[in-house]
Amino acid sequence: MGIPKGEPVDMKLEVVMIGVSDVDRAKAFYETLGWRLDGDFVVGDGFRGVQLTPRNSDASIIFGKGIPSGKPGAAAGLVLAVDDIDAAHDELVARGVAVSEVFHYAGGPFNNSVEAPRVSGPDPQGRPYHSFVSFEDPDGNGWLVQEIKTRLPGREWKSARGRAVDVASLAELLHETSLHHGRFEESHVKHDWWDWYAPYLSARQSGSTPEEATAAADRRMEEVLHVAPLPR
Repeated sequence: MGIPKGEPVDMKLEVVMIGVSDVDRAKAFYETLGWRLDGDFVVGDGFRGVQLTPRNSDASIIFGKGIPSGKPGAAAGLVLAVDDIDAAHDELVARGVAVSEVFHYAGGPFNNSVEAPRVSGPDPQGRPYHSFVSFEDPDGNGWLVQEIKTRLPGREWKSARGRAVDVASLAELLHETSLHHGRFEESHVKHDWWDWYAPYLSARQSGSTPEEATAAADRRMEEVLHVAPLPR
């Protein structure tokens, strides 16, 4: 069979199933971390599924009774990403979690092949992906918390779903949009301002520069909505 034509199907890692010996104890532990409880589902005497999601994560964990998972404590190296490893460490301590001190790997991230692989302290060069803390749940399932301040190029999928913007940032972006729209408004025939604002805002929220967003809005107005320049 050949490779299908068209856009590949999105396949997002959504759930990791872990084994636990005491469902109520595990549920209480992960709630202590501040994770969102998505559901605690019971079907008869043979099934109970508990789903929790770390704050702002697109992936969740599920554990319980009748769940197809490994033995309790068999999960090792589950990874959580944060943008500030010291803040994450301090929050885990405040929540009563037995968390390690900040460390880095002597041979690079996740490299346990060298002698004494973990070195105390954050990465000396402050590189993303290189500083960690670790902790375990009551069954010994192991978690690594990895600091990623800036992702390497190509490490993020472009999402069609817009991210929520706080009010202050949105106000600033609208002000910026109005300034760039002014030039277009002065040079083109009468039009509805929101038709220009929409493509500009969309482009900026997708990562375009103000100049790129301006060009995108101009093109839409002239090519799609046929808003012509004023006669000279």
